[in-house]
This record gives sequence, structure tokens and C-alpha cells, in this order.
Amino acid sequence: MIVDAHLHCWRLGRNGCSWPTPELTAIHRDFVIDDWWREAAPLHIGAGVLVQSQPSERDTGWLLGLARGDPRIAGVVGWVDLAARDAPARIAALTAHPKLRGIRPMLQDLPDDGWILSPALAPAIEALIAHGLCFDALVKPRHLPHLLRFAERHPDLPIVIDHAAKPDIAQGVLDPWRSHIAALAEFPRTGCKLSGLLTEAGARQKADDLRPYVDHLLATFGPRRMLWGSDWPVLNLASDYRQWFELANALTHLDEAGRAALFGGNAARFYGLPVKEA
Repeated sequence: MIVDAHLHCWRLGRNGCSWPTPELTAIHRDFVIDDWWREAAPLHIGAGVLVQSQPSERDTGWLLGLARGDPRIAGVVGWVDLAARDAPARIAALTAHPKLRGIRPMLQDLPDDGWILSPALAPAIEALIAHGLCFDALVKPRHLPHLLRFAERHPDLPIVIDHAAKPDIAQGVLDPWRSHIAALAEFPRTGCKLSGLLTEAGARQKADDLRPYVDHLLATFGPRRMLWGSDWPVLNLASDYRQWFELANALTHLDEAGRAALFGGNAARFYGLPVKEA
């Protein structure tokens, strides 16, 4: 089964939703699962992972409600204030929803790039490990040295780097992103999403513009630790669903087993999804 490992839904002004803002006209409206399905189903995508877009437990509760009973959504990555004193209890409560498969703090938006290394977060991180949840890392290249130390501290925590850490494709910058990604790939429980690249590419939307980044991800993480995701509907700021799906296929040039892993099996394994794994 093909799995979209990264998609969003939101309703403006509700469930703690304060983003996207009006100037982002292409995505400044409500998006729900049926909207995604109209894009995904023609490409024979069978399921998706719904990822939070707001630093709000109301948003997470709403997403879990959307996913309940809907077989198109195999899992949800939510948000919890990991620094809260009762964060372990909040995490435990959320796991009453069987489709909760991960937690994502919005690290890219925090004023302290090294926030994730705060000792105050340790109880929450231990709770994620105890409940078998993934940690989705929404980061930019400047966060990668901190994420590397975080991975060293928590070798039992499955970490998924969202959007390949948003390399500066628009300016053609590879370093030091390249070396930091290689260092993180040394941790066997760390994976990386092949998603969000076109949004970071600016005018550099061609396959040749993205190829150095994708080739490096394949050389470091390999097809068994990369997860394809659309980042829909944020993707609409730069491209469309079919174009990104076809471009990801062309750039990864994998055999049947590798393609099955990248486009579904790895998401099933990292998130423990109830779908057939490659």
C-alpha cells in the first residue's frame, strides 16, 4: 500500500488554528480529509499520516477525531507541550486514541534553537519511548547539530526528520546540511521524510535542482529509512500533488522493493501503522 507519510488538515480560526495567515492565499482556507483524498486516490495512494500544523492540543484532538473510524488515515502525529510538568500524563491520555503514532514539537518556530536539549523535557521524551511513539522533528538546517545531540541522548527514540530539515534549495546550498544529515543517518532509529522540498526550492523546481539533495538522502539514509510524504496542502504553495509524487518517483530511481519501502513500508514500520508493510 502507498502511504502519504505527511499531510495536514485545518479549519481556520478553530481548534487552535492560527496558521496559515491570509497572505498565503493558496492555502488560506479549510482543508479536510476529503480534499486530500481527491488528490491522493487517483494516484492509488491507500492511506495517510495526518500531522499537526498548530501548537495546540485542541488541534491534536480534532485530528484524532477526524481519523477515528476513517481507514484513509492510518495514523496521527500530534502536539503536546513537552515542557509541561504533566506532559507524561498528557501523552498517556492521548494514547487512548489508537491512531496516535507520534508527537511533533514545532522546533522551527521556537526562539531557542537548542530547546530540544533542555533537561526539563526528559520525562516527556521517556514517555514517548515508553508508549512506542515517534518523535517528528520539524527543523531547519541550523537545528541539526542540536538534533544530533538529542539523538545521542535518546538512542531508543524513533526520530523522523520532517522535510529533510528544509535545506536551502532555493540558493543551492548543500553544506553544512549535507554533513549534518550524514551524521544523523548514523543512528539506526532515525529516518527522514522525502517531503516539502519543492516548497524550499523557490524558482529551482526542476529535477536537476533537487537531485543533489535527494541523492544525498538516498546515500545516507537509504531507501529503507526514508518516508515519502506530500506535505499537502502546504505543497500547494509551490506545486501540486501529482507533480510532486511523479517527481519523487523519478528522482529516487529505485527497484520495486526500494520503492515499496519509500512509498509505504517505511511509514508502516516507523509509525507502527496497521497497513501492509513492504
